[in-house]
Amino acid sequence: MPKRKKNTNQRRQKHEQRFVVRGERRDPPDMRKLGRALLSLAQAEAERQAQAEHAAKQATTDEEKNASSSDGGDQDAQRGS
Repeated sequence: MPKRKKNTNQRRQKHEQRFVVRGERRDPPDMRKLGRALLSLAQAEAERQAQAEHAAKQATTDEEKNASSSDGGDQDAQRGS
């Protein structure tokens, strides 16, 4: 019995979106549409950067909390003896 092929399109739709852009020449170009596209790209990039900075900051504070809690326990044990 032959093996069935897995439908990769369904999996792809859940995880990522693919866009197809086809250019349409106009004279003069539609500056309003170009401006909106540029602003949405810039906004998406800013959001990605903010998320990356937030994740890095969160990881740093988690590391500091873990380091201070392990150091703090040793100091209390030394004071009690």
